[in-house]
Amino acid sequence: MTEGLVVEGLSRRYGRHKAVDGVSFTLPPGGSLAIVGESGSGKTTTVRMIVGLERADGGTVRLDGRDRTARARGRAERLARAREIQMVFQDPYLSLDPRVTVSDCLDEVLRLHTGLDGSARRARVAELLDQVGLGAREAAALPRGLSGGQRQRVAIARALAVEPRVLVLDEAVAALDVSIQAQILELLRDIRAGAGIGYLFVTHDLAVVRHIADEVLVLRSGEVMESGPVDRVLDAPERPYTRLLLNSVPRRGGGVWGRTG
Repeated sequence: MTEGLVVEGLSRRYGRHKAVDGVSFTLPPGGSLAIVGESGSGKTTTVRMIVGLERADGGTVRLDGRDRTARARGRAERLARAREIQMVFQDPYLSLDPRVTVSDCLDEVLRLHTGLDGSARRARVAELLDQVGLGAREAAALPRGLSGGQRQRVAIARALAVEPRVLVLDEAVAALDVSIQAQILELLRDIRAGAGIGYLFVTHDLAVVRHIADEVLVLRSGEVMESGPVDRVLDAPERPYTRLLLNSVPRRGGGVWGRTG
């Protein structure tokens, strides 16, 4: 059995400020873990180090036993690491080239990371769009011609194009209407069930945690306050800070926890 994603003692400083201080957790293959906390708790810095967008000052990140902490040696290793862990951001419009159609955006990723010829790439683009509920009209569109939910579906399709082992979703539904959030969360559940991809979900919204995650990690000032199965942590938190975080959040009509900020 493969090891999954193992993070041990991850740390990052900015001058005298400890942004992340000794964060450790394990994401098993195909698992789903949410990282929650107030603004400035270190959530995004943690996942940016895991993806490789920032360098850690200390600690290790391993995926299936392979160390991702050391600097990649050469272009081939950098591309291989990029394929293993992909990231979907809060605002897909900022990460999509406004001059490139959706189909060309996905084709570019396939040309970079696969050996598929043109015909095979076109077939794969169609397959990816179908997987995220988009079709020929959206394929020919520029990002400005799509809704926010459609753009986020494109961002997810682009991340899936390289068949990652882990998908990092940084506030990936925070900017969407509640009804569109529900559609994207349902899509993500279906993808996870079908592809066995592990999810690392950064969110302020505790309702999202209940819908998407098996485990939850609570951060405060870069440190882990509490972690464990979602139902246990949200229904019977052990730490005062977790209880404070939960009690500060208004409940939605359905009785689930709402947005923390």
